[in-house]
Amino acid sequence: MADGRDVETDEELEELLGFLRDARGFDFTGYKRSTLGRRIRKRMADAQSTSYADYRDRLETSADEFGALFNTILINVTSIFRDPEAWNFLQNEVVPEVLAQLGPEEEIRVWSAGCSSGEEAYSLAIMFAETLGLDEALNRVKIYGTDVDEEALREARAGLYPAKALDSLAPELREKYFDANGAQFSFRGDLRRRVIFGRHDITRDAPISRLDLLVCRNTLMYFNVEAQTQIVDRFHFALRESGFLFLGKAELLLNDADRFDVVSMRQRIFRRRPGSQPTPYQPTGVKIRAGSATEVKTVARTRQVRDLVVDGAPIPMLAVDADGIVVLVNSQARTQFGLTAGDLGRPFQDLEISYRPLELRSLIEQATNERRSLRINGTERRVGEEQQYYDILIQPLMSAGNPPVATSITFTDVTVATQLKSEVKRVREDLETTNEELQSSIEELETTNEELQSTNEELETTNEELQSGNEELETMNEELRVRTEELDAARLFLEGILSSVGAGVVVLDRDLRVTSWNSGAVDLWGLRGDEAIGQPFFSLDFGLPTDSLRTVVHECLDTGKRGTPRYVASVSRLGKSLRCAVLTSPFDGDGGGVVMLMEESSGDASARTRQA
Repeated sequence: MADGRDVETDEELEELLGFLRDARGFDFTGYKRSTLGRRIRKRMADAQSTSYADYRDRLETSADEFGALFNTILINVTSIFRDPEAWNFLQNEVVPEVLAQLGPEEEIRVWSAGCSSGEEAYSLAIMFAETLGLDEALNRVKIYGTDVDEEALREARAGLYPAKALDSLAPELREKYFDANGAQFSFRGDLRRRVIFGRHDITRDAPISRLDLLVCRNTLMYFNVEAQTQIVDRFHFALRESGFLFLGKAELLLNDADRFDVVSMRQRIFRRRPGSQPTPYQPTGVKIRAGSATEVKTVARTRQVRDLVVDGAPIPMLAVDADGIVVLVNSQARTQFGLTAGDLGRPFQDLEISYRPLELRSLIEQATNERRSLRINGTERRVGEEQQYYDILIQPLMSAGNPPVATSITFTDVTVATQLKSEVKRVREDLETTNEELQSSIEELETTNEELQSTNEELETTNEELQSGNEELETMNEELRVRTEELDAARLFLEGILSSVGAGVVVLDRDLRVTSWNSGAVDLWGLRGDEAIGQPFFSLDFGLPTDSLRTVVHECLDTGKRGTPRYVASVSRLGKSLRCAVLTSPFDGDGGGVVMLMEESSGDASARTRQA
């Protein structure tokens, strides 16, 4: 369960998105919140804003920040003929069918939705020019490239690209369709005029119609399911019968088999299924003819009753005329959606109900153009913490043989039924899960019982082995105790010998670190054993000039032979000058090393010193 901070953050994000919609006309309502929130927070971090409120203040004071934010949200990843395999299939399999459906001089209409910086639209132009020939393409092909990113559209209109952006294009095609322009290449001008770029929001704006081919690659995946459904509805309306839809690798039409046939699932190419128009709905009415005052009164009463019935209907109801003006708002619509009588006569697109909880404007347009009713079931609406669900019916109102004069929109509250269905589904799934878990538990208990029996036998065997092992451990413990006593005795014996020796005895390992420093060395030099043991011998600072002994020690270590005494002028721990006789002997134990015997020597100091 989300904590209060998470709820607060979600509300702040929605407030920021509302501000972007009102201030700059960018409606991100249908975008996936996880993706959208992550990209906005990335831009906030770059702008060093710690909260949505702080970032909104920055947007209000810095016009440039809007551009930086939109560039972060609208990631433009595209290239000429991106995914060549799919484009080859489009050119070899789809384009011939498009041409076969049209007359020899009939216009070919193509839409690149979410075209970014134009590479996709220019790829389409090259493809048709290669298929038809350049002259016929210039006469027949019209390509629309749209996006919501104005900066990307400026790049698309310029048609200028660096050489690296054209690496995927064959050299002969680059030479044919691009002209060198300094360090960049520009798309050829005559064919460029057949590509029309413009700003268009596929979630809000009316779609381009009568299309033979619609390309929208890797754009739908950024929208939630509801927005994707609305966009696909618009695409279906935009395509001619048997027109083709080309999507990206990450996008599918899994629930539109009744409206689209699969041409190539691998390449994500679909075709609008041909179908006849449904029979138009013909409303009944009251015919009025000139007559008596009684007849006029009857007609007036009938109209009044009709108006009262509509206004008092138990479900919310709206009506929009052919010009998009609100002409009817009944009582339930006013109560449930916060509308008022003052909303009558206003453009429907100005009301929140036109796009929330569902984008109704494009659906009204579709129902009017196709002259058939549309039903959208289970539309979710959030009111604070409450969730509501509606079945929405969009119905064109027309008389026989005439175009629709208005469209009615009715909302049937199915919240209870939807919640009950959800609860029933949840309970059924819980029961199935519980049944599976119970069956699994029974099997596990049977297996566990068998394992316990086997484990009990193993424990009995192990117990016997442990008893035997315990006896062996007791024997080993006794042997270790005897050995320990022997070692202790030997250690005490050796320590006694070293302590009783009046001379200083120092043992070095092969790395020339001190491993033993007896009491004679302590008395002679005043350096305690804990200060010397473990230290490099030649780094110790005491009364003996150790550097003069380096050669003798290395010679003993290398040859493994006992050296002759060396006499070194030294200073005792009491500061007294003395001659120190140093004898080195090899040490064979514990990895080897050197034993040094040091003692004060009497005699001819000068002669002995010269020997050293």
